[in-house]
Order: sequence, then C-alpha cells, then structure tokens
Amino acid sequence: MSQRWSRLLSTATATYGVYALVRPEHLWQALEADRSDRDGLELLAQSFGVRDLAISAVGVLSRSERAVRAAMLLRIAMDLGDAALLSRRISDPEIRTKVLAVTLGWAGLNTAAVLLDRRSAVDD
Repeated sequence: MSQRWSRLLSTATATYGVYALVRPEHLWQALEADRSDRDGLELLAQSFGVRDLAISAVGVLSRSERAVRAAMLLRIAMDLGDAALLSRRISDPEIRTKVLAVTLGWAGLNTAAVLLDRRSAVDD
C-alpha cells in the first residue's frame, strides 16, 4: 500500500471526526459563540464528525489508490466548501479568521499530501 501522506492525513482527519462526535462542544468553545448558537454548532460539529469519519475511512482502509485519491479530493472540496460557507455567515472578523485558518489549512495539508504522493509514485 502506498500513498503514505494521504493515508496519514486521512488518519488525522478520522481522529478529528471521532473527537467532533465525542466532544461536539469544542466547536462553539473554539469560536467563543453565544449561548444561543451552541446547539446548532454542536450539531454542525457532529455532522463534521460523521462526514470526516466516512470519507477518511476510505482514505485509510481502501486498497485502491484511486479510492484513496478520491477520498482526499473529497476532503479538499469539503474543506473549501466549509471555508466559503462558514466565513460568509460569521460577522466577527477574528472568528472568521480562525475558521478560514482551520478550513484552508486542512485543505492545504490535504492538497500537499496528494501532491507528495503523486510525486512519490512518479519517482518509483
């Protein structure tokens, strides 16, 4: 099995997925949200957890390199979508910056993993 960087990032994302399901309050705490937003943010964190576990399971467990790559591309698309949608809904510039740093940071890390794995495949 190759694609070590994609599998490593998929494992990290799966770990976050478990964390988001077990501790959904982490999201509103990190965003310093108002009490009125907490229930919605906990539901959002749990939906991130389910989504991240499902996609990452393919990236970690699949024997197919195409499936691993597809899972990574889905993760990148989801992170970019999160950045676009969430940043538009957040009026506080400091919190928006945090959201963009995390979502675009993960999209960047996943992109780097895909590119490193592609480069390794070419070098082999």
